[in-house]
Amino acid sequence: MSVKEATKAAPAPVRAAPEPPRPAKKNVSWDEVPRWQIYLPLSIYLVFTLIPFYWILLFSLRPAGSTSLVPWPMTFDHFEKVWTERSFGTYFQNSVLVGVVTLLMTTLVALAGGYALARFNFKIKRAFMLALLCSQFVPGALLLVPLFEIFAELQMINSLGSVIIAETVFQLPLSMILISNFIKNVPYTLEEAAWVDGCNRMTAFRIVVLPLLRPGLIAVGSFAFVHSWNHFLFALMFLNNQEKQTIPVGLNTLMGADSVDLGALAAGGIIAAVPVVIVFAFIQKWLITGFSAGAVKG
Repeated sequence: MSVKEATKAAPAPVRAAPEPPRPAKKNVSWDEVPRWQIYLPLSIYLVFTLIPFYWILLFSLRPAGSTSLVPWPMTFDHFEKVWTERSFGTYFQNSVLVGVVTLLMTTLVALAGGYALARFNFKIKRAFMLALLCSQFVPGALLLVPLFEIFAELQMINSLGSVIIAETVFQLPLSMILISNFIKNVPYTLEEAAWVDGCNRMTAFRIVVLPLLRPGLIAVGSFAFVHSWNHFLFALMFLNNQEKQTIPVGLNTLMGADSVDLGALAAGGIIAAVPVVIVFAFIQKWLITGFSAGAVKG
């Protein structure tokens, strides 16, 4: 038998059956996720978040010496005590003054500097931006000694102006970066169109650009206000007179070396937290928009 005939006589090799196609993975949309998988973690987080606030509210509203877990009978004696006897009315006024002036100064200076960084090119621009970023790694405690020496030479110790200037300087780098990134998202052609219509640079900025910066300005201003309202270190070091102290320093005076008046301390904490909560309740939609837009690299 020849090789050709043997090849024809040999049985054909059996081919394996092809594997069935694997089913494609189905992407589960957000609407198809079981609701308990969303609400259960959120509920647990909400409980752990609200328990401390309820505990502070409980101590501030129940009578001294009571161990009830419900603030009943309700009393406002702790609020009256801290507001009148512990001078929290004066502390509140000082904190409002520091917060509002810091907000205005930080916003105005950061607006001017942010516009320069966004619209102009100069030789040391990269180095200046790097310096702004690096300044965020410097803790406020390292600035106490040089700032104290400067304010002592200017005779500004025990003055609210020293705290305002220190808070403004501490807030400017981040505020300037945020506003510059926000301005970069405003098309430059809008300003050019205003120039063609006869506006100068200042008028074009005021009419065209500034209204579009509202979310960014609100974000920067609120951040500066809240930080200056809660900041403890500068007010403690630069203010010696009790009539000049702010809310955080006033809360520190409620904690003695041997004992702590928990009711008064809780009432003071509520007084300190209420303005911040009100501010964020009214500006939250602009705050989220401003920070998200300011974080985009132009």
